[in-house]
Amino acid sequence: MPRMSRAAAEEHKRQVIDNTSRLIRERGADQVSVPQAMAAAGLTHGGFYRHFSSKDDLIAQAITAAFAERSRAMEQLVDQVQAAGAHSAERSARTTYLATYLSELHRDHPAKGCAAAGLVVDAARAEPGAPVRTAFTAGLRNLFDDFQRLDDNDDADTNRSLALAELSTLVGALLLARASDDAALSRDILDAARQYLNGRTGDSP
Repeated sequence: MPRMSRAAAEEHKRQVIDNTSRLIRERGADQVSVPQAMAAAGLTHGGFYRHFSSKDDLIAQAITAAFAERSRAMEQLVDQVQAAGAHSAERSARTTYLATYLSELHRDHPAKGCAAAGLVVDAARAEPGAPVRTAFTAGLRNLFDDFQRLDDNDDADTNRSLALAELSTLVGALLLARASDDAALSRDILDAARQYLNGRTGDSP
């Protein structure tokens, strides 16, 4: 049987990581097995150890990929808003991001959603220094940096503090909205958080 090329092996690894990043955001890392992760990429679990040293290694790389996906989406949002000349208009990149993040669409599709909200429980339960927590912390730092760039405030210290507080509000509101079994309460949580955060700068919701 011919040996798999390096390019094919890397593509298979990428497929496993990308599919696993979606699965763990939707179900939680504890609910995704190695065979499930491999099957989601259309592969058998027999080749798992050609790509990863352990399940924790896969989960850590999947967390990194999930945060990178969010970072790319934020960069695209800024580019789109700038191209439309909307920085001086009513809806800034920040306002647009808030509306997208605190939406029922985002609430109902965690597999493609924010890594911080989808994976916070897994990271919190991991031991300090574990690959899962280390990858989550690195991704969280990058997410804060990306979110900070959405604000026009020139005071770096103030901007960082606001970004920390606002992202904490975003993640908390999204988690509560997802956890609620009351549809009206769930919507109210999203709406209230969006209105509160928009009210800080007077942006339109």
